[in-house]
Amino acid sequence: MDLTVVAYVVYLLISVALTIWVARTLSRNGRIFLADVLKGDEKLAEAVNHLLVVGFYLVNFGFVALYLSQDEAVTDARHLFEALSVKLGVVLLVLGVMHLGNVYVLNKIRRRGAMERQVVPPVPPQGWTAPTARW
Repeated sequence: MDLTVVAYVVYLLISVALTIWVARTLSRNGRIFLADVLKGDEKLAEAVNHLLVVGFYLVNFGFVALYLSQDEAVTDARHLFEALSVKLGVVLLVLGVMHLGNVYVLNKIRRRGAMERQVVPPVPPQGWTAPTARW
C-alpha cells in the first residue's frame, strides 16, 4: 500500500477528531461566557454558540481539506511522521488562532457591554467645588 495514502488517511482522521473535540469543548465551556457577554440571555447565547460552532467546523474542515495534498510521495515511516507532524501542527495552530480570535472578539463585546452597564448616579450633580490649596 502507498504510504502517501496512509498519510492522507491518518491526517484526515486525526484532524477531523481534533476539530470535533475542540469545537465541543469550546461550545460546552463557552456557554457561560456567552451568556455573560449577552447580558444573561440564555436563548440568544445558545443560538450564538451554535452559530459559532457551525462556522468553526466549516472553516476548519475547509482548511483541512485544502491542506490535504502532498507534493512529495511518502516513501518510508520517517517521511510519514514528518509529513503528519507538519500537517497536524499547522492544523493545531489554525485551531488555536481561531479560538483566540473568537475569545478576543467576545471579550471586546463583553467589555463594551460592561461599560454600558455602569451605574448612572441617582441624582444629577448639583454643583462644582473648586479645589483647595494645600500649602
